[in-house]
Amino acid sequence: MNKPLILKNTIQKYAWGSHSAIQQLMDVPPSDDPWAELWVGAHPKAPSQVNIDGQWVFLDNFISRFPEKILGEDTAKKFNNTLPYLFKLLAAGQPLSIQAHPNAVQAHNGFKRESETGLDINAPIRNYKDTRPKPECICALTTFTGLKGFREIPLTLKLLERFCPKRLSREIEMLKKMDLKQFFKSLMELPEPQKDEVILEAVENAKKQFPQDIICQWLIRLYHQYPSDIGVLSPLFLNLFCLEPGQALFLPAGELHAYLDGLGIELMANSDNVLRGGLTPKHVDVPELLNVLAFKESDIEILLPESISDCEGQYPVVAEEFMLSTIHLSDSKTYISPEQRSVEILLCIHGNAQLTYNDNHNESIDLKKGDSVLIPANADVYQLNGDSRLYKASVPL
Repeated sequence: MNKPLILKNTIQKYAWGSHSAIQQLMDVPPSDDPWAELWVGAHPKAPSQVNIDGQWVFLDNFISRFPEKILGEDTAKKFNNTLPYLFKLLAAGQPLSIQAHPNAVQAHNGFKRESETGLDINAPIRNYKDTRPKPECICALTTFTGLKGFREIPLTLKLLERFCPKRLSREIEMLKKMDLKQFFKSLMELPEPQKDEVILEAVENAKKQFPQDIICQWLIRLYHQYPSDIGVLSPLFLNLFCLEPGQALFLPAGELHAYLDGLGIELMANSDNVLRGGLTPKHVDVPELLNVLAFKESDIEILLPESISDCEGQYPVVAEEFMLSTIHLSDSKTYISPEQRSVEILLCIHGNAQLTYNDNHNESIDLKKGDSVLIPANADVYQLNGDSRLYKASVPL
């Protein structure tokens, strides 16, 4: 409990993953199955493992035995003796579903309501798997494209009148009255024949203008993958973003979003509560989605790390469950940890680093690309050397 622990993590193989992105970062050959996510943390669905006295032990079980020493007293008390964040590598080879996550009150009430009906925790129509909110942060490792938040209404109106002026004339009038919720509700509840007509009208107009416009490109690409899904129209009313490596976004509760393409670091609260809104064959609960969403216009606020030392930059993310930092090491730059820390996870994404620890720094762990290590709150001050780049997850103190 007072020294760093190497983690053994789980690869999640979802259909939308990549055959090479995570594999390349971890210096392994491309795979036949798509690798979608590398989970680093203590989520009970796929907890990491630590080696204790020669035996691999699940991290959630290990934390439950020594919560205050691993998490720190304040974090253990605040988050009920559990690690409050989940760290991921995420590789979107194909678009993920459009989704949003609940806030703390919605998560608590939703979990209680569904549990009282007797709905199985793994039922495909279940929305709430736990009582926790799920804010998250995405940080690009490659060029990373996605959708985030409702566009400003005047711009959405221009796009709707450009791509589907005939079949969505009623919804356009709703939006002219600034009624974003009624517009979205009407769109999600379109009858099947009309929905297909709307999608076809938008795609046909996009093909006439392809390839000059990225919105046209994504309308066509989404149509090829989900030809009867109203989410095909999402680039018309959600902000389309493209992050360059090192840039990040914060996604609060209630904000509709989707990751479309690229490799990134994802750091989120340790929750599995998802309300889907399209681009998926899975359950879409429109009434509950409408209850959770924040119907407000938004813009894209790109986050960059703010320097807090010679080699560490911290992203200005506002979440009580996690903080995200990046550490750049070189021959002239050594990282020395502060004495007071929360529980940390380090993930190496470039080069090789040496982590030394204990009072004399005479014990060490070598980290290569794809390696991760847990630093208990009770651990001694540690030091990082080498020509490498790492990401660090921690809890605000």
